[in-house]
Amino acid sequence: MSVSTINNPDASDSANHNSTEMDLTVRLGRLALKNPILVASGTFGYAREMQQLVDLSSLGGIIPKTITVQPRLGNAPWRTVETSAGLLNSIGLDNDGVDAFIATHLPFLSSLNTALIVSVAGKSRDEFVALARHIDEAGGADGLELNISCPNVSGGVDFGTDPRLCFEVVSSVRQACSLPVIAKLTPNVTRIVEIAQAAADAGADAVSCINTLLGMAIDWRKRKPMLGNVVGGLSGPAIKPVALRCVYQIASSVKIPIVGIGGIATIDDVMEFLVAGASCVQIGTANYYDPTVSQRLVNQLPAALAEIGATQISDVVASIRRN
Repeated sequence: MSVSTINNPDASDSANHNSTEMDLTVRLGRLALKNPILVASGTFGYAREMQQLVDLSSLGGIIPKTITVQPRLGNAPWRTVETSAGLLNSIGLDNDGVDAFIATHLPFLSSLNTALIVSVAGKSRDEFVALARHIDEAGGADGLELNISCPNVSGGVDFGTDPRLCFEVVSSVRQACSLPVIAKLTPNVTRIVEIAQAAADAGADAVSCINTLLGMAIDWRKRKPMLGNVVGGLSGPAIKPVALRCVYQIASSVKIPIVGIGGIATIDDVMEFLVAGASCVQIGTANYYDPTVSQRLVNQLPAALAEIGATQISDVVASIRRN
């Protein structure tokens, strides 16, 4: 079956039939997902904003915006700048803090019929541990994503650029809570495989890669940077080749599931990441200009699998032919 049959009314019955035969489930260590399509932190709000546009229960998982121990106002404006092939952002982890998240957002998020992976960021190992314990004790979350790679705040990215610090944070969180742990990695390193291996050695259930690439924009007439924080994180189609490379390199060397992120907007993008070695993917920047993209990709998966003779996601993961 061709992927194009999804848009062919005459083929709808066939597509539905094949959908029931396909196994879209995914495992990220201890975390089970109904399908490999997740929405990335910071691009989907707290999901409540999207419930009129997307059947949230159709998604494999939701990762709400990153939370910190204390409330953060974020960075000065401008916070976002469009580029020719993506988006440059410097939000600065604007959020109301973990206590407000648990009181205000967690009850709704945990009521949804999909996996809830809470993204947390700390200035120190102790803050990561405290956040993990708070979320674990509150109940309702299915996993944690450790944002050790945000380029828009001081200190946070350091944990993702040093294998030793990565190991210390991940291992400490793993010991402090019962939730599955995913480490979100930065591409702004020389050898990302070393960071992924450190996360695996520390007990991470999976790694997410990649976070944004560090970049900047300049208003040459004013001779000033356009972002209030001077530099920010580049996301969108421009970073997809880098993300694919990182996924492929990690999958080739590290025995741990991978969540692919970076410029994913079409079913072809999804399949490329799976073939490269990702077990699932997160949709990020595409949510801004196409809020229903994640649900559409879930619907398109069965036909894409059938096109290459696969009946389950695991048939495709890391199936790239190197020669």
